[in-house]
Amino acid sequence: MSELPSYVSGVFLATVAATFGFLYYGIKLAQKNKSSNHAVVASTFIMVWLFLIALLALYDFFLDFDAMPPRLFFVLPPPVIAIIILLSLKGSRTFLMQIPITTLTYLHIIRVPIEIVLWWLAGSQLVPYLLTFEGVNYDILSGISAPFVAIFMVGLRSKNRIGAILWNFITLGLLINIVGHAILAAPTPFQMFAFDQPNVAVFHFPFIWLPGFVVPAVLFAHMVSLMKLFAKEGELR
Repeated sequence: MSELPSYVSGVFLATVAATFGFLYYGIKLAQKNKSSNHAVVASTFIMVWLFLIALLALYDFFLDFDAMPPRLFFVLPPPVIAIIILLSLKGSRTFLMQIPITTLTYLHIIRVPIEIVLWWLAGSQLVPYLLTFEGVNYDILSGISAPFVAIFMVGLRSKNRIGAILWNFITLGLLINIVGHAILAAPTPFQMFAFDQPNVAVFHFPFIWLPGFVVPAVLFAHMVSLMKLFAKEGELR
């Protein structure tokens, strides 16, 4: 990791910051009561989580590849479980419905620089090319198409509910595809792909934030968007 060009980490950190910014902005807009502190509370929890997994990565906690359960189990499932809980509780679900779907859709733009970073990491033999757009990862198409969907399918002047639903399901499928391959390409007892060049970058700082924050944030944007799109009142705010 020490030989990795600094611009790779720089672009990745900028993308993490942009992801955080999209989430904070969306939650801020959802606050009908301007004196409420939902955005502050949410951002605090996120920053504490980012600090915790970064600290563990810096102390090589995730590098025990023979551990059972795999150490990656402590990174991805917790935020996914948190998302499921938030979507299950009536109070939080009502609040999440107020997040503008355009903001949630624009968030997916961050998938473009993420794919570029993965390609750079593959060039440094830290992830397999299997996980890039040269392999089975077509997730860059999600990021490229996101602004068009935000403008022409869920925008203020143009709405296409069926198109937005289909786009969310397709791009969610692309996310699940790459996450599944990434897990099975990691050097754990469950590895099935890329034995010659395994997926090791995500076990190091700052790239631990990819499975620990960026992927859950993208999943969150999809789930809330679909919840809004299927809402009875048909509001695409």
